[in-house]
Amino acid sequence: MKPNQIIAIALLIGAVVLAYFGYQSTQSLTEQVHESLTGRFTDETVWYFVLAAVCAVAGFVMLRR
Repeated sequence: MKPNQIIAIALLIGAVVLAYFGYQSTQSLTEQVHESLTGRFTDETVWYFVLAAVCAVAGFVMLRR
């Protein structure tokens, strides 16, 4: 396996892990209270999902090359 493929797979796994942590964060009591009062999630939770998306896109791009 080429080093680029290993890095791409690691990025995809990282994306899944970050998405999981983001989902778990949305289920916490404090996050739900904040979301019900303001209508949006906290910045920390949003960053989990943003970084997961970036890792997923980077991983897919690296696998396609």
